[in-house]
Amino acid sequence: MPIFKHNSIDTAYLDEGEGEPILLIHGFASSKDVNWVYPGWVNTLTADGRRVIALDNRGHGQSSKLYAPADYHTSRMAEDAVGLLDYLGIGRADVMGYSMGARITAYMALEHPDRVRSAILAGLGSRLIEGAGLNPAIADALEAPSLDDVVDQEVRTFRKFADQTRSDLRALAACIRGSRQQMSHTEASLIQTPTLVAVGTKDDVAGSASELAAVLPDAVSFDIPGRDHMLAVGDKALKERVLAFLAERP
Repeated sequence: MPIFKHNSIDTAYLDEGEGEPILLIHGFASSKDVNWVYPGWVNTLTADGRRVIALDNRGHGQSSKLYAPADYHTSRMAEDAVGLLDYLGIGRADVMGYSMGARITAYMALEHPDRVRSAILAGLGSRLIEGAGLNPAIADALEAPSLDDVVDQEVRTFRKFADQTRSDLRALAACIRGSRQQMSHTEASLIQTPTLVAVGTKDDVAGSASELAAVLPDAVSFDIPGRDHMLAVGDKALKERVLAFLAERP
């Protein structure tokens, strides 16, 4: 697996296919493989004639594990993604993120608009502008001795997922605490990038897709039918809508 070093951080990534580039940014406690390879996204997008780049965010997968919350500021994680584009000689790409990855994508579009051709925010709706990241209690759950010690069902879901992906729990706790930036309505209204906002109809984590799309100047929303936060990422209807969006965007 190739490694890109940026600001003393090792970032693992994949780079497959040929054509217009799309950068994929995974969600919390996930990885490029869990979020994008196993659910078939890499195959779907390369088959559509696209060059697919996906990275392991800092603290995740095969990338560097850091333990200071400040190292996980969303802007820093966005800079990792931009740095990877620089390293690969890609001036501008479509960017798709899921959940935390969608928040990173939104900050890329805000702070590095010339690098983002279009943005796909999946698994994140109005919580981008109405909440500062995931529930901070998840960090405490990650530091609990075991899953059996976690009672709250929402945070238990994330601890269970982190255990399943064999993640570094201490690094993930730091990530939760350090990535709690809330984008203001004013900041969101400055994002001119063509954007698709997609959230499952049973997702009680992400907030409303249509409410966020209404704030963004050039956005459309899509409700992923019958999917919750954990199951939406590989949904067939989402894949079809993303391919249609990419074909339609300028």
